[in-house]
Amino acid sequence: MNLRELAQLEAVLKCVYETVGARLKTVRADVQAAIDDADRTTGVRQVAADLTDGVNVAKISLTAPGPEATVTDARALTEWVKDTHPDEIERRMVVDVRPAFLAKLLDAATECGSACDPVTGEVVPGIELTDRKRTHSLRYARHGRERVAQALRTGELAHLIWPPDANPGQPTDMP
Repeated sequence: MNLRELAQLEAVLKCVYETVGARLKTVRADVQAAIDDADRTTGVRQVAADLTDGVNVAKISLTAPGPEATVTDARALTEWVKDTHPDEIERRMVVDVRPAFLAKLLDAATECGSACDPVTGEVVPGIELTDRKRTHSLRYARHGRERVAQALRTGELAHLIWPPDANPGQPTDMP
């Protein structure tokens, strides 16, 4: 490809990427709301994704998020780390807990189910366990990606990518 052809390809792919990316974000939120509702009303936690010919290409499943440790009081946490693990403090104009140590504390708290120091067993102020946001996962069936790509190439799924109300090139205006 010469420079003009590459420039054309980049412009086209960027437009598709932005438009489809914005649409995917909206559709993922819609799927999450629908699968949450289905779980609440009927107990359904999984749904098949089929092509128009009925071939299954993927499965969408509701995940069961567990609690996750998060910092709720940075000042209390920093004071505690200064007192108990002074080597994990970075001193600049601002005193902060080293990011790697904070990640280690949060991972340990998430794993053990309480905000405690894995070394001393002491309760760590400023960290609490909170529920993670519910989400879902999409797993392609065997050869599912290839089938979707083939259906896209033949135009079978064009109505899903470019719905009648789509405004390509304006991803923020997507429904």
